[in-house]
Amino acid sequence: MERPYVIDTSGDDIQGEAAKIRERGTVTPVELPGGVVAWAVTGQEPLKRLLADPRVSKDPHLHWRQWIDGEIPDDWPLHIWVSVRNMFTAYGPDHRRLRSLVSRAFTARRTEAMRPRVEEITRDLLDRLAALPPGPVDLREGFAYPLPIEVICRLFGVPDASRPALRRAVDGVFNTAQSPEASVSNQEDMYGILQDLVDQKRRAPGDDMASVLIAARDDDGTRLSEEELVGTLILMISAGHETTVNLLDHAITAVLTHPGQHRLVREGKAGWGEVIEESLRWQAPVANLPLRYAVEDVELDGVTIPKGEAILAGYAAAGRDPALHGHDADRFDITRPNKEHLSFGYGAHFCVGAHLARLEAAIALPALFERFPGMALAVDPSELRPVESFISNGHRSLPVTLAPA
Repeated sequence: MERPYVIDTSGDDIQGEAAKIRERGTVTPVELPGGVVAWAVTGQEPLKRLLADPRVSKDPHLHWRQWIDGEIPDDWPLHIWVSVRNMFTAYGPDHRRLRSLVSRAFTARRTEAMRPRVEEITRDLLDRLAALPPGPVDLREGFAYPLPIEVICRLFGVPDASRPALRRAVDGVFNTAQSPEASVSNQEDMYGILQDLVDQKRRAPGDDMASVLIAARDDDGTRLSEEELVGTLILMISAGHETTVNLLDHAITAVLTHPGQHRLVREGKAGWGEVIEESLRWQAPVANLPLRYAVEDVELDGVTIPKGEAILAGYAAAGRDPALHGHDADRFDITRPNKEHLSFGYGAHFCVGAHLARLEAAIALPALFERFPGMALAVDPSELRPVESFISNGHRSLPVTLAPA
């Protein structure tokens, strides 16, 4: 095996690193934090095949040799990504059982029914932005972040008082540059916050998905263990908003830095749906997703991934795969005929919240640009700093100047 490419845990240049890894081959070894080695799959078509392959698992307890042999320490920075018990880390019948409990909240009909709520939250946020004094505004903090977190917290009944601590814990889950000690502390905080939510909802159930899941657990414990209950809340509340935050962040940035593309939308020659899909392809909100495991030897593009070894899904690299998107795959172009991407995954683990994320973006983006048609970046694009993560792909802040109609 060739020497693994060492992943930059700070995520300082997601796309530059993705290109370097992709140049080594569509399937190549990479070194994760703590010296853990995984196989990065970066080509669009190979990754699509892998995600649909029943010989590929997400359960480390069953199929990751290093985990089973006790070689992964408790303070490994990515520990929560593989140790948590929910549909994200389940395989086969367990995955189908856990997914069936959650997916009912995210059907197309239920998602569409949330439209008035999303529109209301969007209007409130835009009103707050309009009321701010003149000067640069951080649009990630003031718009891209609060919209999806408000939606997901309302959906799962998270009380206002719990949200600041929950936000810090979620940010910590995605921060791959933090120390092992900080990672362990953050994991403890996350479990504590969500266990407290479960305890509150048991005492006073509400009209929310957390209460529904708790009822399923308490009425028939064979369907959902207590560990799976808390783990499912961690998954849905964390991943349930991070993807949309970064989608909004990058879509806004793309439109502001590509005035010709924005002009096509204003003139009705392209729609916001095309902006959304091209943004998802061009800047995958989750750049690299840990982890999957080979249930048996898996051959992919001439490379054999041995049984029991870990696999990293390279969504950012796949989105700009020149084998599918041509020589200009790095260019943001909403008129591109093929905007195919894997930013919401593929196969059995396709994101259950994809409909909701697209709905939020389809409401938020046109409303924002209609309210502030003269909006512009307040800094040079080169000054935008990425979040400290090789998993999450977004900016630490998005400073803009607002120009209302």
